[in-house]
Amino acid sequence: MPISFTNQASLTIGNETTLSNVAVGEITEILSATKDALMSEYKIGDTVTYIINLINSGSTELTNLTLTDNLGAYEFNSETLIPLTYVDNSVKYYVNGVLQTPPTINYNIELVSSDLNIPANGNATIIYQATINEYAPLEAGSTITNQVSVTGQTITNITAEETINASNAPALSILKTISPYPVEEGGQVTYTLLIQNSGNTAVTTDSNAIISDTFDPKISNISAVLNGEELTQTTDYTYSEQTGVFNTVAGVITVPAATYAQDQTTGEYKTTPGTAILVITGTI
Repeated sequence: MPISFTNQASLTIGNETTLSNVAVGEITEILSATKDALMSEYKIGDTVTYIINLINSGSTELTNLTLTDNLGAYEFNSETLIPLTYVDNSVKYYVNGVLQTPPTINYNIELVSSDLNIPANGNATIIYQATINEYAPLEAGSTITNQVSVTGQTITNITAEETINASNAPALSILKTISPYPVEEGGQVTYTLLIQNSGNTAVTTDSNAIISDTFDPKISNISAVLNGEELTQTTDYTYSEQTGVFNTVAGVITVPAATYAQDQTTGEYKTTPGTAILVITGTI
């Protein structure tokens, strides 16, 4: 982006001063920067790949540039929290499309490299990865904005940033247990399925979630209870004693969204998953 400046001279003779017109000039920045992420949404533990492109439109090589990346830093209770963790040795450095020896990376709160060179009318690309850590906000509508700045020589402060959004979707897991253990032949067996949702979006009836299971050995005279409420065969689920195949009807299974709390001392986010419990009992 061009930078405008003005200048005015004065001529003084004795007690008289004459001012010149105001001359307007413009400085054209020769370095530009862009930053992109290869994913638009995130959840805890994800690995994000960032691409920084630097373009030198000038006729002189730019050397020993310093690149500083704030890794999404934000202020919390007078502290600086970093929601992204740099993946060691993940950086790749290209000049005019040719892979170079990786630059020296200093990583503390920020990611810093001080030995970047860009040829005249050339470009450099820096690629690195970072993981979403415990300081990343996860509620619906949350974002991480990651900014990079470049300084050096006559370059003052060229910046670029990229924003990614917290994934607005369920994040489900199922844990299955069997009791008693062992079970006697011809005895009663109970399968308990704990469904957990660590995402910020609930599983609703409109989600049309279905739990399927094939019991081997097959069971008979089954009952199914969801969150303490007995389900009705055919209306809420289907089961074949001939095949051992069990399916809930689409939309019967619902799971609340997780809740998140940020520790007021450490700034870490704690996740409490939403849960649903399906208990299936039958004779083996």
